[in-house]
Amino acid sequence: MDPKKKSVKEKNTNHEEKVKVIHWEDFQQELARLSSLSSALNEAKEKKSLIQEKLNSHLQLEAESLSRSNKLDQMRENLEARKLVMGNMSMRSKVVEEKSKKQEEQLNSQIRSLLMAGTSLSVASRNLQEANNSLNGERGYIRLQNLQKLLRGRQQFMVSQIALLYPVKVVSGHTCEQELESFSRSSKSAGNPSGSKPMDAGSLTISGLHLTVLPFKKLSFFTDKKEVQRSATALGYVAHAVSLIAFYLEIPLRYPLRLGGSRTYICDYAPSVEPTSSDFTSISLSSSTSKPMEFPLFLEGQDTTRSAYAVFLLNKDLEQLLNCIGIESLGPRHVLANMKELLNNILSPEYINS
Repeated sequence: MDPKKKSVKEKNTNHEEKVKVIHWEDFQQELARLSSLSSALNEAKEKKSLIQEKLNSHLQLEAESLSRSNKLDQMRENLEARKLVMGNMSMRSKVVEEKSKKQEEQLNSQIRSLLMAGTSLSVASRNLQEANNSLNGERGYIRLQNLQKLLRGRQQFMVSQIALLYPVKVVSGHTCEQELESFSRSSKSAGNPSGSKPMDAGSLTISGLHLTVLPFKKLSFFTDKKEVQRSATALGYVAHAVSLIAFYLEIPLRYPLRLGGSRTYICDYAPSVEPTSSDFTSISLSSSTSKPMEFPLFLEGQDTTRSAYAVFLLNKDLEQLLNCIGIESLGPRHVLANMKELLNNILSPEYINS
């Protein structure tokens, strides 16, 4: 037999077995029971639908709350990140604020210094303007030049009186030894070896006195004492004239003079000449009292080396005066020649305008 037909017959038999047979007497009760069961089933379905709707709504609310919770967590993470960023920015802002405060203080100090500099600059500008006004005014540079000319004119007049008091002249035809011809053998070898003078026409005199008998040798019995005295007097004249000229020109002499006519001394604070045995006591006393050493401008009764050094220092004073007015010295051996050169330049018209 066909297996398909067997399965159909088995189903039919099973169905027949499941079919319940109800008698007519029990039909009303079964019908009532079926209606009550149907109504209960409908109520159950309605409750099921209500419960399903509630469950769906609860599930939807749960899903929404879950999504909101996820969003809230994301927002919290973003908030924490922003808090961190804000903290970093706050730290940076504090650092920038401190730097700005320091820069503000520096700027304030610079502004104060600029204000002070501006004030001082304005004061200096005002002083400069006043100085310019004073220079351009009646009491300005022109007046200073006029006063300087008047001063130079007064100095020239006073020096002219000295030239009249101690005239330095050239005497022609004089055959004596030239001025300081034999200064010393050492000065001859170190200075002008030929011994020539800048003026060959004759010998110079001061107030008619020559500087001729100064061989700077020890005096002997045959030495002309009068000639020695005249030379000492001439040196005293030169020293007095140099002292007056330095006073009128307001020039402090490097080697001061102690005037005494023919017994004049010249002072040196750092002597370069070696003292004799008789001078050791005076040197020790002068070094202890910090006083300068004095050298005689005369030969009588003195050591020749000290007298020669005194004449050398006197010529240095003349050289100092010449240099102060812009003139070069004629040499270390020409006392009267330097004296005449000094007088001629001071009495020249160029001296007033210099």
